[in-house]
Amino acid sequence: MPQKKQTFLTVILIVLIVGIVLGLASVLIIKKIGSSPKIAFGDKIGVIPIEGPITNAQPIISDLIRFKKNKGIKAIILRIDSPGGGVGPSQEIYREVRRTRQKKKVIVSMGSVAASGGYYIASAADKIVANPGTLTGSIGVIMEFVQVEELLKKIGVGLEVLKSGEFKDIGSPHRKLTEREKKLLQDLITDIQSQFVTAVAEGRKLPVEKVQKIADGRILSGAQAKKLGLIDMLGNFQDAVELAKRMTGIKGEPTLIYPRKKKIGLWDALFDKAAHSLLRLLKSSQGRIQYMWPGPLQSAVTETY
Repeated sequence: MPQKKQTFLTVILIVLIVGIVLGLASVLIIKKIGSSPKIAFGDKIGVIPIEGPITNAQPIISDLIRFKKNKGIKAIILRIDSPGGGVGPSQEIYREVRRTRQKKKVIVSMGSVAASGGYYIASAADKIVANPGTLTGSIGVIMEFVQVEELLKKIGVGLEVLKSGEFKDIGSPHRKLTEREKKLLQDLITDIQSQFVTAVAEGRKLPVEKVQKIADGRILSGAQAKKLGLIDMLGNFQDAVELAKRMTGIKGEPTLIYPRKKKIGLWDALFDKAAHSLLRLLKSSQGRIQYMWPGPLQSAVTETY
């Protein structure tokens, strides 16, 4: 009797363990189905947000490549809400968008602001949708330097510089630019500006001369940009989704697939924010050449109705 009872309890224990394991596996599978673009059912549209200053192209490029390879995703929408940013990152994303267009339709939906580098990226897409009040354009290049020479003199701090060539310390915050340095930097800016104009002309299929006329850094509303041929239609994000459906022949409501967000702990988030703040502080004392609209708080105009 004791032996039978022990056997019975062993069987019950095994059944319970198997049940728990199967239950946990089911939960994991359900979570996987809910978050994985590969398991979602029906026609799918990938949505890649591009928000804030553009400083790192790699995450966006990775998302573009992943969505491009996913056969279930019929089109990709870039949701841009950015005043622009670094020249290199903007050009890298532009290039990948042009490459992605060879396999899938890419539509841009502009939020409150998609200026300078944000517009640079947008111009690579098949179609651009913007709100009438979206702030866009700002086709131009900017380079800024912090100058602290007079401040250092007041507090009695001097600096000795030994260099290998005339321009090695160009843009140093400890002295003013010479006329020769200003000429060299202006030539550099002109060259990079020409790259911007050419990219917009190629992406939008516009004459270079037409783009040059408005490539003076001016900011435009979505309505103004539409008249100039810089965007294709006025509308919100849902209008961009409807456009993507028409361009790809999707019937019914598509599933919108977003890139997975990397989960980070509270400590990592605080450390990352502090590191970025320090990095911005350090960069503010150095010359940076950017496709950036340095508008009020690098943000959009707010309205009161």
